[in-house]
Amino acid sequence: MKAATAYINTQALTHNISQLRAKAPNSKLLAVVKANGYGHGLAHVARHLPDADGFGVARIEEALTLRVKGIVKPVLLLEGFYAASDLPVLVTNNIHTVVHSVEQLEALEQTELDAPVVVWLKIDTGMHRLGVRPEQYTEFVDRLHACDNVAKPLRYMSHFGCADDMESIVTEQQIDTFMTLTDGCRGERSLAASAGILAWPQSQLEWIRPGIIMYGVSPFTEPERSAEAFNMKPVMTLTSSLIAVRDVKKGESVGYGGIWTSQRDTKIGVIAIGYGDGYPRSAPNGTPILVNGRIVPMAGRVSMDMLTVDLGPNCTDKVGDEAILWGEGLPAEVVAEHIGTIAYELVTKLTSRVAMTYV
Repeated sequence: MKAATAYINTQALTHNISQLRAKAPNSKLLAVVKANGYGHGLAHVARHLPDADGFGVARIEEALTLRVKGIVKPVLLLEGFYAASDLPVLVTNNIHTVVHSVEQLEALEQTELDAPVVVWLKIDTGMHRLGVRPEQYTEFVDRLHACDNVAKPLRYMSHFGCADDMESIVTEQQIDTFMTLTDGCRGERSLAASAGILAWPQSQLEWIRPGIIMYGVSPFTEPERSAEAFNMKPVMTLTSSLIAVRDVKKGESVGYGGIWTSQRDTKIGVIAIGYGDGYPRSAPNGTPILVNGRIVPMAGRVSMDMLTVDLGPNCTDKVGDEAILWGEGLPAEVVAEHIGTIAYELVTKLTSRVAMTYV
């Protein structure tokens, strides 16, 4: 019997990369492995992506971990460096950086470095989170071109704010803004992350940046745009075991707060996973869990180490049987919709108590 275990299917990861290559055959692929490889294991994911042209991370610590683990391909800091003191570290470890602010620009201009840094200029095309505004673009390009600490040619990127919303006009506006600004530039460009790769092929430029879809989870909420519909396979399957099967009478409540009361005589299964493992405490009654090939509903509040499900009065499930919380047979997107969150949050919030097994 095993407690909470996340099985990471490396063949599924390889399959998904091949599908993304087919969708964007003329683009290089920057595999986004930030947040511990979206919860799948930073170094393990990178090692199983020999076909990637580079890797995207959020923090310099993630980039250095990849270098320590023997990853030699380009690594890009998607948020850029945080302080001028980071720049020599980038040079020593051949780490690329995004530049999105005047503070970063000034640090590059004022720091003495042994070699230039590969810079991706991030343009705010409409998300208004990070990036230089269109009216600042020319000044930043001119100053970066004049800076000896910047490798030439520059590279350019932006990020979509509403690419998962096919009814929104924002994405087309962002594409138009980016293409107009970078028209005639000599450097490589990147616009498309997961949703862009799948739904906005005109945004597939010299580089694509797959994130969540690389792990077999769709960035969309519509069933017709599920990961399976795009021929993607779930990389993570989160499992645990039944540690008890108990009789519950009609009218009896289960768990903290008694938020679920049985409407019949039934059997309750107790599964060894809870919010101490990263399973959301906010999961409501009825959240689906897969036990012996069938969906059963959560019954009662998630506790730190356990949760309970209604197995039904005629069940034959027994102690030691496996339960799948999400993954193969039960997409994380489906679970996330019941909980009122996104699958990104589910896979990235697992705690160190969950055993990671690579298969």
